[in-house]
Amino acid sequence: MADVKFKDLYIVRKEFKDKKLLKAIGFGRVYRGIFPTSKIEQVVVHRDVKTSNVLLDDKLNGSLKDFGLARLYDHEIEPQTTRVNAVKFVPIKNERHLTSFREMESYNQGWFLLVGILVTLSLPYSQAFWGNENKIQTSVFLSPKFVLGPGLVEDRYYYNVDFPTGHVAVKSFNAEVIDKAGNPVPLHETYLHHWVVVRYFVRKGVDISDFDVRAKLNSSDYIYGGNSGVCQSPFLSQIFGLGSETRKTATHIPDPYGIEIGNPAEIPSGFEEQWMLNIHAIDTRGVEDKLGCTECRCDLYNVTVDEYARPLRPDYKGGLSCCYDRTQCKVKQGFEGVRRTLYLRYTVKWVDMDSSVLPVKVYIFDITDTWKRTRNSTGINTEHQCKVEYDIEPCHATGLADDGCIDTRRISLDMPFGGYMIYGVAHQHSGGSGSALYRENGQVMCSSLPTYGEGEEPGNEAGYIVGMTTCYPQPGAIEISRGETLILESNYSSIRHHTGVMGLFYILVADQLPKPMHTSHTVNQTQDTITASTILWVVVETIGAVAVIVVAIHYKLKREGEDGYEAIGM
Repeated sequence: MADVKFKDLYIVRKEFKDKKLLKAIGFGRVYRGIFPTSKIEQVVVHRDVKTSNVLLDDKLNGSLKDFGLARLYDHEIEPQTTRVNAVKFVPIKNERHLTSFREMESYNQGWFLLVGILVTLSLPYSQAFWGNENKIQTSVFLSPKFVLGPGLVEDRYYYNVDFPTGHVAVKSFNAEVIDKAGNPVPLHETYLHHWVVVRYFVRKGVDISDFDVRAKLNSSDYIYGGNSGVCQSPFLSQIFGLGSETRKTATHIPDPYGIEIGNPAEIPSGFEEQWMLNIHAIDTRGVEDKLGCTECRCDLYNVTVDEYARPLRPDYKGGLSCCYDRTQCKVKQGFEGVRRTLYLRYTVKWVDMDSSVLPVKVYIFDITDTWKRTRNSTGINTEHQCKVEYDIEPCHATGLADDGCIDTRRISLDMPFGGYMIYGVAHQHSGGSGSALYRENGQVMCSSLPTYGEGEEPGNEAGYIVGMTTCYPQPGAIEISRGETLILESNYSSIRHHTGVMGLFYILVADQLPKPMHTSHTVNQTQDTITASTILWVVVETIGAVAVIVVAIHYKLKREGEDGYEAIGM
């Protein structure tokens, strides 16, 4: 088609009438028109008929605008409408030659090319900013069901529970108690004392259905796969575990780290890796003393022997030995409540294990650890006696009221390991006011503080710890040296008597840093690089967004430059 003037197109457009409509094809209607300069009858295909291109004047006479896609065709020639170039509208009153029109088309394509380049440049920084989040897989599992009525206790061990399989790295583990309909259950109805997940190895072909079966197994058929911590009692061998604070405590392990499981090199020959889940929950609906029940006070449970029928010590006032499975806390006289079916819903996130993932080890410290430094001590596990729980005497009975009624306990521990701490969190019960891990010189390595609820809804229950703050040191910032002495501190309110409280501290430690993070200098340098990359990504994205806005505004102003016409809105 030869170059034409827009004045000619304008004249042709004025002749568009229904009686000259040939047919509607492709992108619009086909009219018969006389091209004035050549006097040769041709058809004009508008190719962009839509409501915003139909104009009304002050007398409501209709006209078409925006002939940027229009073409003239001879009769008997089928218009080719399979390819349309997006070009900018030029007002019909503008009589510039199509050459000028193509110049402006190139100008607009340049703008879009610039935007495309900016977006392309931003992609590497965007990917670096988001890390490996796209690789993370998530599974939600349910524990076996358990049934509780008012005052009843659930404290069972479930073996071979559902868990991710294969050689993977766990990135987070969260859990909560739900009812049969899947609704979260508040702590003031069912108190989640704790849940723990323990790895073990069992000989292939051997089935473990419950704790009693496990206890009767030949030791050659069952191997504990506990954590790396100094406390390896049956209560502190878990890989994961929290309590009432589970809903609002961050458990995510930052990239490029993860807890490695399913490594064929670590599974003994002839064995398979499985997982045990322990749930300790107390139904406190209608009980006489909710806090007393959650702290397992022996007088409220009316027990004098532990779960193995061994007599309790005369000075033992409360704790795990008084609220074991199927025990009953005292309920108010006349209260009746239905038994209900509950589950622990746990969510596991993980990535496939490969060379880009650095494994971390799990260490658990216990404020009740009785380890003492001696001339021949090495700090190895066999020298540690972790009692897990302890009591808080009221300050008015101890004369500590002048200290603000805060019970503070500290222990020193020599580290039989070394590495870089990348995560830390404490576990405390109601009354807890925080815990911290120090170096001998007083430097705080990690401080973890409780969050107490203020309402009734799940995750915000008043009077209960609903979350613990966590520590995420910069990679390489907190290095633990083998043989170094660390100080663990646990603080509780001592305004009233507390029984069976805990003062645990979890840390995750990596043996190595991501390359090239091998010194504090390179750590700072890498962090600066990451920060600079992030800033550059933000700047590039901002420039791209501004460019798009400028093009859009320019386009809008041009379209609104037609005098005497107003587009019909949708």
